[in-house]
Amino acid sequence: MEEKVLNKSKNGMAMLLLTLLLYAAALAATIVGSITGISESGPQSPTGIALFAIGLIWLLFGWIPFLGLVVLRPQEAVVLTLFGKYIGTLKDDGFYWVNPFCSALNPAAETKLKQSGDVDGAPAGSRFNLPTGSQNIQLSGTGASKKISLKIMTLNNSRQKINDCLGNPIEIAIAVMWQVTDTAKAVFNVDNYKEYLSLQCDSALRNIVRLYPYDVSENVDTTGDGLADEGSLRGSSEVVAKRIRDEIQNKVEQAGLEIIEARITYLAYAPEIAAAMLQRQQASAVIDARKMIVDGAVGMVEMALSRLSEKEIVELDEERKAAMVSNLLVVLCSNRDAQPVVNSGSLY
Repeated sequence: MEEKVLNKSKNGMAMLLLTLLLYAAALAATIVGSITGISESGPQSPTGIALFAIGLIWLLFGWIPFLGLVVLRPQEAVVLTLFGKYIGTLKDDGFYWVNPFCSALNPAAETKLKQSGDVDGAPAGSRFNLPTGSQNIQLSGTGASKKISLKIMTLNNSRQKINDCLGNPIEIAIAVMWQVTDTAKAVFNVDNYKEYLSLQCDSALRNIVRLYPYDVSENVDTTGDGLADEGSLRGSSEVVAKRIRDEIQNKVEQAGLEIIEARITYLAYAPEIAAAMLQRQQASAVIDARKMIVDGAVGMVEMALSRLSEKEIVELDEERKAAMVSNLLVVLCSNRDAQPVVNSGSLY
């Protein structure tokens, strides 16, 4: 269903004043009619009886036009239906008067997500958790406004435990910035667009995370092109967040929602393997550091032998070269400071 925006004039104040004026006139007509039309001390006047009847009827039913008064603040909208038929959406801020028999429809009005733009001032006892698997949704125990917020809101998704592409359990959480762009789709295409958004965020997160390893691994294809790459959850967070955003957008587009951005807010190994993975990372770091030290030491030894040979400072046979290489490698690769030994005898 496509959205139909109503371009109504902001006539709410005029209708309010007119209704109040008619109420005052009805009250005056009732008083005058009761005096002139149904007084027991004098003759009854048909005009007075008519005035009394009209005034009394308006006093009894004149409150109905008040039901058509609608106040919209900036970045708010209201979806109107008349006897079950969608007639349009009011989006501009202002004071309106609509058909008092129109109904405002917002099936997600009482659903409160744990986010920045969807929290009201209701006391804690007036809310209760939604009985679903999601921990991001609450229902308000009191009547909520039927207006739909068009602001950009942030959904802070709860942490989820998901296995990465190598089968390692990790914990991850995301924050999703979103807004309603098509009120008709949001109201009529899905049962509750806030619940729908929360569930689709969980689903998209699982679908994308299981394609990546936590850290860079060999022979892993994360892009689907058949070639191994260096993609990982920790090292390619921007790419992963963009893929999560695109995945969510594809799922919620039919609900009239736009995903502005998705960000990873928490990423860690699951507690049951966190200690083992920390030791693995530390061991890998030590190996990489040792490899760098050895590569540097070999280069320095090679440079020393080359410089000695070029400048003809001293000529060394293969045995003395091997001894020199051994001593230099010990000095350069050792964890401790080398202790010099002075040879006072002959070199040979």
